[in-house]
Amino acid sequence: MFQTRVTKLLNIKYPIIQGGLAYLAYADLAAAVSNAGGLGQVTAMSLASPEKLQQEIQKVKQLTNQPFGVNFAIGQHGRKYDHMVQVAVEEQVPVVSVTGGNPAGVLDMLKGHPIKKLVLVASVRQAVKAEELGADAVMVVGQEGGGHLGRSDTGTMVLAPQVADELNIPVIASGGIVDGKGLMAALALGAEGIEMGTRFIATKEMQAHINYKKAILSAGEGDTVVIKRSLGTPGRVLRSPFTENILSLEETYGNNYEQLKDYISGEVNQKYIESGEVSDGFGWAGQGASRIQEISSVKEVMETIIQEANQVKEKWNQGVSE
Repeated sequence: MFQTRVTKLLNIKYPIIQGGLAYLAYADLAAAVSNAGGLGQVTAMSLASPEKLQQEIQKVKQLTNQPFGVNFAIGQHGRKYDHMVQVAVEEQVPVVSVTGGNPAGVLDMLKGHPIKKLVLVASVRQAVKAEELGADAVMVVGQEGGGHLGRSDTGTMVLAPQVADELNIPVIASGGIVDGKGLMAALALGAEGIEMGTRFIATKEMQAHINYKKAILSAGEGDTVVIKRSLGTPGRVLRSPFTENILSLEETYGNNYEQLKDYISGEVNQKYIESGEVSDGFGWAGQGASRIQEISSVKEVMETIIQEANQVKEKWNQGVSE
């Protein structure tokens, strides 16, 4: 049931991929996800130098003998990622994913290497272009997702099957997916795997302040908001007085980056991750946070997802509606 072109492409047991998660996705989390049968990833552009990335990759290799990936969130970095990508090539990482920008530069650097290439897209047009550029699979993120999103309001339920109908390469659904029901829904929509970010924040292996994790557990369906729309780089965050203030500033100043930069930078995000103080910054999270009820180990999360997915499959086989 769970063997798809994605599991075969990435040589993993389950078609579940951990999102890149800026300032969060490091070796311990990546190895735990890969050891549990999914594909763990290390975030490259949150690290201070190529040497730091090399150390993180080597640590993953010490913690797991399973495939893993390195994520390059390139939107704000221009071609500053070149030396980081070179490290991934030299370390012969199994998978590289590209998010948040034009993937052409990264994909060009990977040509001729046996590294599997994943690209995050938020529209059919982007997906078609990614396939043309040489992506092995695309991750399709709808408006439900946490972190940076597409500029339209298209949800995963609509976008995933549209992209699946257009491409020859596998599609991975992302956005609002946190459990086995979400996995089965994605497969029914024509996707062949899922990517999850928010669900992996609320895990024991995640190196983030407990207040961040608890905020995800207490979130309802209306407790996330999209900031940075005025700048053309929308991203979904947990609702808080800090993020409400950002929305107010956007209303007042529009797309004036200078007036907003002290509230929306990666450093402000990192400060919240580390301190857990809502007055210090913001935390990315998708609408799926409302379905997360407990902080579990990564292994428990993966096992629960597969158990739930099998329960859905059994109900389908029995002809009983979910």
